[in-house]
Amino acid sequence: MGFQMTIKDHKSLQGSKILLVEDDKSIRLTVSESLKGEGFEVLTFKDGLSASDFIGENTKNDVDLIILDLMLPGLNGLELCRKIRNEENYTPILILSAKDNESDRVLGLEVGADDYLTKPFGLNELIARSRALIRRSKRNKKYIEKTQSIIEFNHIKMFLEECRVTSFDREITLSPKEFKLLELFMKSPKRVWSRDLILEKIWEIDFIGDTKTVDVHVRWLREKLEEDPSAPKLLKTVRGFGYKFG
Repeated sequence: MGFQMTIKDHKSLQGSKILLVEDDKSIRLTVSESLKGEGFEVLTFKDGLSASDFIGENTKNDVDLIILDLMLPGLNGLELCRKIRNEENYTPILILSAKDNESDRVLGLEVGADDYLTKPFGLNELIARSRALIRRSKRNKKYIEKTQSIIEFNHIKMFLEECRVTSFDREITLSPKEFKLLELFMKSPKRVWSRDLILEKIWEIDFIGDTKTVDVHVRWLREKLEEDPSAPKLLKTVRGFGYKFG
């Protein structure tokens, strides 16, 4: 079972894009060919300046890992690493260096690198560390996308950045107020919301009207989301208090 999962994991990383910055031609070619042999796409640079220009001009290049030698001509590895992080680019960075003392490793990590491998190194270890960094990064991205951009409850999904909602994978058209109201409910399932508090949250405190506005919007949501709006299973009335979702 564990072996099968490892094979599946490796396949899921194939096609990942690695940016390799190494001025030593023999190391650059050897590492590049080894990574390509494992199914990675590899972009190579022999100096820090050309790599920096590429990264700066291609903000959406979808690079999954940067392998970076420290002793580079022009712009050294530490400076490039610091520049990448200062630009709020959080692509994983693996530093390669002939310097193996603790202070150099600490400095590399402090400027933003995720891992540090000293020369000479084994290709198997380099590949294993590369896989680990890419795997962790992909998991973090999925978690962030799931927690920040999508809210799910049973068969309903809210795609917050896209301002759209699906029910049983079917697109549901909502007005802006209906969308905000559903977001309020779905972010706090089981919580009872009073009509006054809903007015304050969705229509803001300077809204002039009465609580029937809330009732109307709740009814519209039920008509769009409930299988039987007259007997709601999701958006329920809590008599004497207000509404709750779930």
